[in-house]
Amino acid sequence: MKKGLIFNIQKFSINDGPGIRSTVFFCGCPLSCRWCSNPESQNRYRKQASMSEDPKLSGRLWTVEEVLEELEKDRCFYEESGGGITLSGGEVLQQHAFAEELLKEAQRRGLHCAVETTGYASREIFAGFVDHVDLLLFDMKHWDREKHYEKTGVYNDQILENMRYAVKKGIPVIARIPVIPGFNNGILDAEQFSRLLLSIGIREVHLLPFHQFGEKKYARLGADYEMAGCRQLHPEDLEEYRDVFAAHGLECSFR
Repeated sequence: MKKGLIFNIQKFSINDGPGIRSTVFFCGCPLSCRWCSNPESQNRYRKQASMSEDPKLSGRLWTVEEVLEELEKDRCFYEESGGGITLSGGEVLQQHAFAEELLKEAQRRGLHCAVETTGYASREIFAGFVDHVDLLLFDMKHWDREKHYEKTGVYNDQILENMRYAVKKGIPVIARIPVIPGFNNGILDAEQFSRLLLSIGIREVHLLPFHQFGEKKYARLGADYEMAGCRQLHPEDLEEYRDVFAAHGLECSFR
C-alpha cells in the first residue's frame, strides 16, 4: 500500500482553484526558492524538518484512503461551490506515484482535482501524472533560464517543456507567478512573461504578491532567510505590472 508524506491538509481554501477546496500539501521539493513560504517542504531543509516535533513541519505518512477520508468530510462544500481538492506542496511530482493513485481515486469518486506544481520532472513522469488532473495551476518563477537558476537552483527548460505539453494535451492551465521584489517584479519582466505565456498558449495568469507568511518557519528550522526585512507587496503595488498582462490580452488577477 502506497503512502505519501504530507505536512498539512488545509480546509476551505478559496485561492487554489475554483470554489471551496481542500488543499493537500506534499513534502519534498527539488527547487530552493529563496522566498518559499513552506521551507519545510524543500529537500534542502527536509532533515531539519523531519527532526521537528511539530507534525506541520515534519509531516506524516498517509495512505490514499486516509487522505480521501479527510477530504470527503467537506464534499458538501465542494458540491455547493463548484470546488474540489487541490494537491500542492512542496512539489507533488516528488511523490508522483502516490499522488497519481490519490488523483485516480478522487476522480473516480467525482471530485474535481486541481494540482499546483512547478512542473519540474521528467517528461515521462509528467505525462503520466497529468492524465489524472482536471486543472493545472502552473508556477512560473522567471522567464529567463539563468535568473531562474540563480534563485531556485534549477533551470526552467524542463518546466517550460512540460507546460507546453500540458497545453497541447488540452489540460486547462493557469500560470501562477509569485511576484518577488528585485527578482521578477519589473515591467520588463511582465512583458517577457506575457510574450512567453502567449507563445505557449496560456491565456490566464494569477499573480501572487510577495508576502512574509513563512518567515518564522525559517527560524524554527534554524535556517537563514534571505528575504528577511523585505517589504511585502500588495495588489495596489502591482497595478501597472498587471496591466501589462491585460494589454497582451491575458486574463490576469491577484491571488
